[in-house]
Amino acid sequence: MDHRKEQRNELEALESIYPDSFTVLPENPPSFTITVTSEAGENDETVQTTVKFTYSKKYPDEAPLYEIVSQENLEDNDVSDILKLLALQTEENLGMVMIFSHSCIRQKLGEVGRRKETKRKKLFHGTPVTVENFLNWKAKFDQLFETGHNLDTSDIQFLEDAGNNVEVNESLFQEMDDLELGDDEDIQITILQGLPVAPAVLELTM
Repeated sequence: MDHRKEQRNELEALESIYPDSFTVLPENPPSFTITVTSEAGENDETVQTTVKFTYSKKYPDEAPLYEIVSQENLEDNDVSDILKLLALQTEENLGMVMIFSHSCIRQKLGEVGRRKETKRKKLFHGTPVTVENFLNWKAKFDQLFETGHNLDTSDIQFLEDAGNNVEVNESLFQEMDDLELGDDEDIQITILQGLPVAPAVLELTM
């Protein structure tokens, strides 16, 4: 078999199959990249990968070298799956030119794209409302509302029970004689009765 001739013929075929995504690299042995892109989903998100192939000296009787040099919207396990598919296809087609027939890459990208589209739809559509899950939600809401109402009632009852029995901490007023006030300053002290808060509010009028 004339390996060089087989390789040249396949390069010509690849250039016609992938006119916008096939690039021959200035390397020896011959190397090239192919960029494969899935169809865009409803949100125009595409899944894409670029694979670099390098001919071995006796290709196609020997397997070519290949690696993924870039990818878009692929997870690590997706990249691993593509490499496994390439290895399987290479083994099955050993002895004949095979790279132009690697449609498994495009098929895999299509699967990834559909999976992402399904996941996106579930995310935005949320959980459908049914009578059962609505009643469950309403029961939880009513329980929370009743708990909050009981807390409000307990606060009001506490204030009523306290009445005017409010203890004033006189130590808060011990340092008031040390205040230096101007001649034009008028100090008004208002004692708040019956509230469990600070016992006095100072209002400074200039």
